[in-house]
Amino acid sequence: MDIGLVFSFLGASIILTLMPGPDNLFVLTESVTKGQKNGILISIGLCLGVLVHTIAAATGLSIIIQKSPLAFSIVKYLGAGYLFYLAFLSTKETQPKLDLTNKTNSEPLEVFPLIRKGFFMNVLNPKVSLFFIAFLPQFITSNGLNITIQMVILGLIFMMQAIIIFSLIAVLSSRLTPYVNSPKFWKITKWSKVIVLFTLGLTLALSTK
Repeated sequence: MDIGLVFSFLGASIILTLMPGPDNLFVLTESVTKGQKNGILISIGLCLGVLVHTIAAATGLSIIIQKSPLAFSIVKYLGAGYLFYLAFLSTKETQPKLDLTNKTNSEPLEVFPLIRKGFFMNVLNPKVSLFFIAFLPQFITSNGLNITIQMVILGLIFMMQAIIIFSLIAVLSSRLTPYVNSPKFWKITKWSKVIVLFTLGLTLALSTK
């Protein structure tokens, strides 16, 4: 694997994970209302779901690459188009109304149900699968390791950084709340997301791998 591409992938993954989205906002609200342990356990479940999407994308795309360069080119441009579409949708995002009212969580902490909840939230979201199909190909090379192995490694990297970031969001939830409720914060992150997704789409479209 190209170490430069790996670091580029890690950087892009961190930026995308930090951008406000359904997963990290859910972790934040759960942590504020029910405690940081709940948020951490749900984070683990969400990130374990990444493995399913990674394996699905890796096996499917590797078969396409091996069978037909033309078919892979089609998938590549469709992936770039999907990233452009996500960038377009991001321009229309508005600040969500989050219920961050503190509640007393008298229920005992159940580890497996919380992890399972996060896992199925991620696995049953088809948008995540589409994103990985669009995101992973631009960071693989035709030289060196098997393409499937490269994608699985990238998926594991994405999973690990996401667990760390989501867990930090859970631990720092009370301190992050003022930022999440700030219109200025949403404006900055909204257009940052647009730029990142558009850049990723353009990079994929111009890729020659």
